[in-house]
Amino acid sequence: MQKIMCLKRFWGEMVFIHSLGSGVPILFLHGTGCDATDWKKVTKELSDEQHYIALDFRGHGRSSTPIEPFTIECLADDVIYLIYAMELKKVVLVGHSLGGMVAMEAAEREARIKGLVSLEGWTSLSTSSAAFEPGRFYGSLSPIMIKEIQYKAGITRDRFVPRVWQNFWTSVRNFDAYTFLENTGIPVMEVFGEMGRNESTEKKLRIPQNPNIRLNWVPNAGHYLPHECPQEVAAICRTSITNIT
Repeated sequence: MQKIMCLKRFWGEMVFIHSLGSGVPILFLHGTGCDATDWKKVTKELSDEQHYIALDFRGHGRSSTPIEPFTIECLADDVIYLIYAMELKKVVLVGHSLGGMVAMEAAEREARIKGLVSLEGWTSLSTSSAAFEPGRFYGSLSPIMIKEIQYKAGITRDRFVPRVWQNFWTSVRNFDAYTFLENTGIPVMEVFGEMGRNESTEKKLRIPQNPNIRLNWVPNAGHYLPHECPQEVAAICRTSITNIT
């Protein structure tokens, strides 16, 4: 059973969806302009017994909007705070886009994070976001779904004072997880939609050679994997927790 819960932080309230269950918990982290509800189609495909949490980042969904500057590192701080507040001894992070980047930042700093699934989470925005051919961003989504995503993103962006958003987005543009990925000892699943892939895609994604990293290509999909192919994403989530002890 899902519960909407809230934690107080110095910047306001952090809201998340919590579903009790057994096994290793999955913590879902959404993309820019999205929120915890964007994982609905994925969580419906999980077992009723699966323990999961879906967080609303600052200024997204039901969480408070900060009025002071913050960075992508602050979002990782919030993730780690939530892990400790909920007394999770181990957790697997599943992040989409921005959420994948936050997951990498948090995993670099927190030993309780035992695995990571990055759904189109960029190693670095400057190179990785240009790794594919144009026109694949919304993949196979319907025009109605695209409008809903765009509307939510616009509403979210408008919540922020311009200088606060600019400071945050500068930190996203400067983010680089290559060193973390090169050295991490936890299992990492890097997942990308295959639409728009070309001969230079993998080079621009900047995913280092590391035996702990697996690269997974989803056919006929673009950027919004939780919406386009929830069954495949749920299956990847199940796989990611299989060997976590």
